[in-house]
Amino acid sequence: MSGAHRRGRVVVVTGATGGVGRATARAFGARGAAVALLARGEYALERAAEEIREAGGQALPLVVDVADAEAVDAAADRIEEELGPIDVWVNAAFSTVFAPVAELRPEELKRATEVTYFGFVHGTQAALRRMTPRDRGTIVQVGSALAERSVPLQAVYCGAKHAIQGFTESLRCELLHDRSGVRVTMVQMPGLNTPQFSWVLTRLPRHPRPVAPVYQPEVAAEAVLYAADHPQRRMYWVGGSTVATLLGQKLAPGLLDRYLARTGYDGQQTDRPVDPSRPVNLWKPPDDTAPDDYGAHGIFDDESHPRSIQFWISRHRGPLALATAVTGAAAAALAGALRGRAGC
Repeated sequence: MSGAHRRGRVVVVTGATGGVGRATARAFGARGAAVALLARGEYALERAAEEIREAGGQALPLVVDVADAEAVDAAADRIEEELGPIDVWVNAAFSTVFAPVAELRPEELKRATEVTYFGFVHGTQAALRRMTPRDRGTIVQVGSALAERSVPLQAVYCGAKHAIQGFTESLRCELLHDRSGVRVTMVQMPGLNTPQFSWVLTRLPRHPRPVAPVYQPEVAAEAVLYAADHPQRRMYWVGGSTVATLLGQKLAPGLLDRYLARTGYDGQQTDRPVDPSRPVNLWKPPDDTAPDDYGAHGIFDDESHPRSIQFWISRHRGPLALATAVTGAAAAALAGALRGRAGC
């Protein structure tokens, strides 16, 4: 795909005010794309739009709750009216709860599922309604290693990501059956340094954190852009830890159960107690008014990796070299995990 084609694209990013969504929107803007940003926080949306314009792109910020199917579809209409036909739709919005299953409240589980799972469904359907008649377009689902290997204390998130993967696999089969020119691909992410850990609803005694090793959100954004450019592959894995997790799940799921039972509680909490006054984004956006713009990064910059060697190899090597590198990375990471080091 030519650089000129990339620069002319119309791109939609949900969850565009923080974390992966924010980094992805900014990266598309740096290419000169016209980027529609969907999120709830009005103040952070405007700041994100400013970043895109400064990077050389065009921005259309839209206040939308992705749990509302009609609102998502109306946003898609406005995007096509103001920016033109949608070329790429990136689903990245989510919300969740950190808590043991027994402590989850029905209304919290319902709301988080509406945002995380149904938000992806609504975005995907809005994109399909417009892309299918044109027989072109790409949908990128921002997934997680936790879509295939669940961890303790994140049943809400893991359940939604598993559902997204099942939904996407069904859709992929339908598109193949129809010989459609529309493409859908999924990018499975590792632990990322995003603001979610500072605003997620939690019942843990200590501040939640991503499972190590941690990567910067720009690593995820790079992978999303690559997937949007090369949607023929059904799935992308980012990070050696993701590879180890997914292969370990296939080879020794019972062993991983026991390992995560032993390490999954401490490995998802820092040493600091939870601040009772912290914001919670499940019901309302924490970045709706000034000066609350959390941006793309969380509070774990000091330990976060700015690149993924595994993903670089997957982009630049042939199939045999990739298979060798991935297997080696997976074996090393899994061996480290089983020796008790941090990691999943």
